Amino acid sequence: MDTYETLLVNTGRHPEEHHGTVNPPIYRASTILFPTLAALEEAQHHPNEGTSYGRLGTPTTRAFEEAMAEIDGAWRSIAVSSGLAAISTALLALLRQGDHLLVADNVYGPTRHFCDSFLNRFGVAVTYFDPALGGAIDTLFQPNTKAVFLEAPGSLTFEMTDIPAVSEAAHRHGALVLMDNTWATPVYFRAIEKGVDVVLHAATKYIVGHADAMLGVISATKEAYGPLRQAFHTMGQCPDADACYLGLRGLRTLAVRLERHQRNAMRVIQYLRTCPEVVRILYPALPDDPGYAIWKRDFRGACGLFGIELQLFTSAAIRAMLDQLRLFGLGYSWGGYESLIVPAQPNGLRTATASLPQGPMLRLHVGLEDPEDLIADLAQGLNQLHSAQPMREMA
Repeated sequence: MDTYETLLVNTGRHPEEHHGTVNPPIYRASTILFPTLAALEEAQHHPNEGTSYGRLGTPTTRAFEEAMAEIDGAWRSIAVSSGLAAISTALLALLRQGDHLLVADNVYGPTRHFCDSFLNRFGVAVTYFDPALGGAIDTLFQPNTKAVFLEAPGSLTFEMTDIPAVSEAAHRHGALVLMDNTWATPVYFRAIEKGVDVVLHAATKYIVGHADAMLGVISATKEAYGPLRQAFHTMGQCPDADACYLGLRGLRTLAVRLERHQRNAMRVIQYLRTCPEVVRILYPALPDDPGYAIWKRDFRGACGLFGIELQLFTSAAIRAMLDQLRLFGLGYSWGGYESLIVPAQPNGLRTATASLPQGPMLRLHVGLEDPEDLIADLAQGLNQLHSAQPMREMA
């Protein structure tokens, strides 16, 4: 079997089908013409094969889906218009009125909003659980529990979950396991090998990698795939060909970019550990992180996204710090080549987590810049806090 680095470079490419071009061309299409009525009717009967209508995918879409399925170790992959589209399409495909869904308490905020608004409206009961439960989740299953939704590490607070233990418990109860694997990507975590049935990616982030396209992916086992593809057809969650091409382009350099993101993040974290303003760093790749043992056992690496908890500075002092930064941009999303920083407020998004940071939090994405330049930028930003004493010292 080829290594991941080799697979990323070669999968989803068929130069012999495109006059020898290294990259698959961009097929921008809505209408597809057929030579005969019989050919058109045959395409209608097999919408998952070939190209029959732009909404169902073009050769560019197929190339990206082929690559993602191979990288994820999935039966098939489905490209959709965004990461949230991947999440919502998968949940609507696999759940119906009267079902029960278990959701890790640390999922992406819009995932939680979707569960609390759309799913509840359609009669699906949702229970949030502490992501640290692991196999102890067994006691939360009900006769109508159809799925478990996970994200590891968790959004904003970066807790780890024992994915194999949760998956084993879910399968014993006849439930599927869905996981948002955007943070690690398939390069650093092979979710399906660890028991996950449906893997979801905001390909907008590291897979595209250049902050210039919206794209999502649903990868699934053979058993789970059918309803997902049908929901995709019904809901029209199609991405455009240009976004799929940018996803393919991003895959080719994903391994080397992730390696640099991780190295830069560790160097920045090394600096932040010396800063008295920083109470705690939330990053499972650190040996003193509560989730380190699980991360070390199951993951091949870490990315450039982590959180920090600060002393109890006033919001005005933190605002002054953030406004002073030059290289760390103030903006949502992450996974591009650029460094970003935003305030993080998990408290309003948690109902089952045992403990949460008490001080103000920031989420950092460390990009591909020289880490010494990033450290200098943070240092001059943190200097803005020196004139403001903490409201009270944290233990």
